[in-house]
Amino acid sequence: MRGLADGTLPLQSFKGYVAQDAYFLEGFARAYAFCLAHSTAREDLYGFAALIQGVIDELKLHRSYAERWKVELAGVLPVEATKAYVDFLLATAGRGELGETIAAMTPCMRLYAFLGRALAKAKVAPLYAEWVKTYADPGFEALAVQLETLLDAHATDTEAVRGNYRRAMELEFGFFAANL
Repeated sequence: MRGLADGTLPLQSFKGYVAQDAYFLEGFARAYAFCLAHSTAREDLYGFAALIQGVIDELKLHRSYAERWKVELAGVLPVEATKAYVDFLLATAGRGELGETIAAMTPCMRLYAFLGRALAKAKVAPLYAEWVKTYADPGFEALAVQLETLLDAHATDTEAVRGNYRRAMELEFGFFAANL
């Protein structure tokens, strides 16, 4: 993360991240769609629609990077860490337990909002400034809060919910630790 802020992260590494994260985000959007399908509250329709739109906006950023730096996003072969995370999200969502699925999705949103704000406090190198600006944006924080509100509304304090949250955090760590 420091390399992202100060510009020392090799561009080739960031290109790998962009491709893998685009693959991940497509799975993340599908998991939100499962949540939308399994939700019965009218206000959830708007909440999940906004969250899906947020992912679409992130994918637009990734597409702009891909065009600028000649990164192929179609047919990305996920590394083990990316595949494990997407498989976990979609398997969890496929079971249809809304609170458990939201618990599996919340760590990603909260982590990226935190990282964006933390990195924005420093002088950010121009190469990656757009990435930092995206995740430091108050609108992204609002989406993270919206998902946490849905978590509070739909998840009970069970081992499955806690386990999914914990597993998602482990998978986030694995994603960032992967050699992309």
